[in-house]
Order: sequence, then structure tokens, then C-alpha cells
Amino acid sequence: MGADFSVIDHTADVGITAYGRDLKELFINAAKGMFSLIIDPDMVEPAVRKSIEVSAPDHEALLVGWLNELLYLLDTDHLVFTMFEVVKLTGRDLRAKCYGEKLDLQRHRLKREVKAATYHNLAISKSENMYSARIIFDI
Repeated sequence: MGADFSVIDHTADVGITAYGRDLKELFINAAKGMFSLIIDPDMVEPAVRKSIEVSAPDHEALLVGWLNELLYLLDTDHLVFTMFEVVKLTGRDLRAKCYGEKLDLQRHRLKREVKAATYHNLAISKSENMYSARIIFDI
């Protein structure tokens, strides 16, 4: 596999296309891609572990819910993440462990504010042995 994700040019917003050999890897790479838009992930230490559970009616809604839950933790608890482990992923439920640390503006340079993952042009697809997801973020 090549890259975990790529950045999409989008008028007034920003997006990524995430890739994975399976849906778990796809969700992990989508989270990595989103945080790479916000901060330099190489500057984040995996010092804190946070467990996350999300439920939704389908994989697309689950992906948006997952990413928005991570943004919620950034906004409320000031946590930035660099590593992700999807423990359970079904058509309706996701359980994951996320590793990162408290945002420290002296060490973590913010690249941009990402407000939310959106449903705009959202698509999860599978071709041969690779999944991909196109996600547009409101900035």
C-alpha cells in the first residue's frame, strides 16, 4: 500500500482521501489524516490513552461520528492524538483506543482549525483489496 491518506483541494474547505486494507485501517488512517491537517503529528507523544465508543446506522455515519468525536475531545479536553487502535468495528459500532497528549501551544503548532467532518461528497468504497474514503472537513 502507498500512502495512508492524501489531502484533497476543496473550495473553502479541506478534505482527505484515506486508505486501508480493511475498514479498521481505513478509520485509523482517516483519523491520522484529519489530525495531520490540524497539527504536526510527529510532535505529539502517545502519553495519554482515551477510549472512544461511537454508534451510527452505517459505515459512512460511523466514520463521520468517529472523526467528530475526536474533534470534540480536542475542543473540550484539549487532546491531540497520534496513534489509534480500532478494537471493534461493525456496521453500527466502533470502539477504539486513541493515544496522544494535552495540546501544548508551545510544542504543538496549530496548522488550521478543523470544525467538523461533513457528509459533503462522503464516500467509502472498495476496489480489489483496498478501501478508500473521501472526507471533506468544515474549517
